[in-house]
Amino acid sequence: MNHEEAERLSARDNPLLQRIRKLGAEPAAYRKLGSIWLEGDHLVDAALRRGWALEVLVMTESAWRERVDWRVWADHAGRCVQLPEALFRSLSTLESPARIGALVAWPASPALLSDQPGVVLDRLQDAGNVGSILRSAAAFGVKQVLALKGTAALWSPKVLRAGMGAHFALQLVEGLLPEDLAPLQLPLLATSSHAGLVLGESQLPQPCNWVLGHEGQGIDAALMARCSHTVSIPQPGGEESLNVAAAAAICLFATRHR
Repeated sequence: MNHEEAERLSARDNPLLQRIRKLGAEPAAYRKLGSIWLEGDHLVDAALRRGWALEVLVMTESAWRERVDWRVWADHAGRCVQLPEALFRSLSTLESPARIGALVAWPASPALLSDQPGVVLDRLQDAGNVGSILRSAAAFGVKQVLALKGTAALWSPKVLRAGMGAHFALQLVEGLLPEDLAPLQLPLLATSSHAGLVLGESQLPQPCNWVLGHEGQGIDAALMARCSHTVSIPQPGGEESLNVAAAAAICLFATRHR
């Protein structure tokens, strides 16, 4: 689109702004509305670098005036709008609101890739943990993350912020049941604080799928039965267990894909 065609919106009850507020307020609203709200230039840039098209690019009036390079992003947007600063702040879920955001189309849940190494999330509740795990998965070469029902919504604003752009490098499939994992051809490895193979001291099957369980309850028994091995992380400091996101980073580093 032409860089000078950015619309100016000023009505708080504009349908576009109501849509964005709903996406920011309800973690799983993207499933119903079919769009994802990306707040901040980092997430918008990460999406563009991975080839994602923007449905709508939203900027404050000052951002539009001050940053000519941001105007180039309008070429990748179906629509571009400017808002007064106070109106943009009304959309924000951040303590320090950004001055730019974008709507992108939700890719829904793509087909499971049976022959790809990945991560299986079993009912993880904490959005920060989930986002951190996605970031580690992308960093260490994993391409697929499979989330079972009960896991925090993968495209929610909090998970997106914690993922820091990792979402756009991953194939994300959510809403699965344990039996939906049957087509996976690579072994499932379950993390355990006290049993099985010891990370760094045992030969692990590679490539593989790491299974990470609920922060308090661990991995569901039916899913654990599908795992070929359990793997523990040595903790010479004597702690009982690690945070699931920290454990995920260690495990994914150990089986990283070069």
